[in-house]
Amino acid sequence: MLKPLVAAAAATIVGISASACTGDRNAPAADHVDKVSYLTAVGAFGRESYVWVAQEKGFFAAANIDVQILPGSGTTDNLALLAAGKADFSANDLSAVMIVLSGGKHRDDVRAVAAIQQRTLNSVTTLSSTGVAAPRDLAGRTIGGVAGGAPWLLFPAYARLAGVDLRTVRWVHAEAAQLPPALAAGRVEGIGTFVVARPGVEKAARGRTVVVLPYSDVLTDLYGNALLAATRVVRDDPDLVRRFGQALLKGLVYAVEHPEEAGQILHRRVPAQDPATAAAELTLMRPYVRVNGAVGDIESTRVARAIAILSGAGVLTGPLEPDDVVAFDATVGGVR
Repeated sequence: MLKPLVAAAAATIVGISASACTGDRNAPAADHVDKVSYLTAVGAFGRESYVWVAQEKGFFAAANIDVQILPGSGTTDNLALLAAGKADFSANDLSAVMIVLSGGKHRDDVRAVAAIQQRTLNSVTTLSSTGVAAPRDLAGRTIGGVAGGAPWLLFPAYARLAGVDLRTVRWVHAEAAQLPPALAAGRVEGIGTFVVARPGVEKAARGRTVVVLPYSDVLTDLYGNALLAATRVVRDDPDLVRRFGQALLKGLVYAVEHPEEAGQILHRRVPAQDPATAAAELTLMRPYVRVNGAVGDIESTRVARAIAILSGAGVLTGPLEPDDVVAFDATVGGVR
């Protein structure tokens, strides 16, 4: 039985079963099809659409995998579901994962196996009408975010390096879909979200100027989202991890190279999502997903540097090694 919050959210998603896949109908029949569940990072936004693309284009079917796609609700909740055996794979911000694992929670339960974005997408996004134009202007403000989500978890590190007094900033919880409307209505003065969420914020703002303060301006060399696998899956079926990861990354490549089509695919699967907004998000995301032409690569030296950056910023609560975060013998990068 799924956690009630996730189960309720999943009920709003239309057509998430891989049995509805309209991809490659000529794929050979398989003697065995693996059934897995996958959690998006948060909700069903354009930046998450690559999993539906991989499903509809037949990439999962070609790998003999039947995928149930569930809307995630942030790093903390997603890690708990993976640890509890309620999901097999997830996509979440790797820095936020490091923050959680450094406290000892779920350290033995999850591992990253690929990078979705090569740079962090986290930001505080606001409107120029609030008077916020630079990080220092966040002092005394109220920011909306998903509790336990990456922007919230990583904000203390960003604030310290950007010179923002944490004691003066108040964070309040809101569901991801409600963040742009809350900002537009003035219920908060900023929102913690991804830089690629700008098109959705602009739509909600109805012509008002949007200001994005990327965490990457001060938190350099951090990965963005990573594909996470439950440790039990990595241990018991590394071939499934490889097949799933490669199929998902093929969907990622296709989505950022065909953003309009990907937006339409997302809209078909999740009718509430606007295809033009989804396409705009994917267009903004494209520069973040490749390094030296490849997609998915994740390196021990970069993970070590990220740990050092977060440790130096004071947001890790215990020691952490790259092997505590990534299953390097099971990584699935190098997709082109």
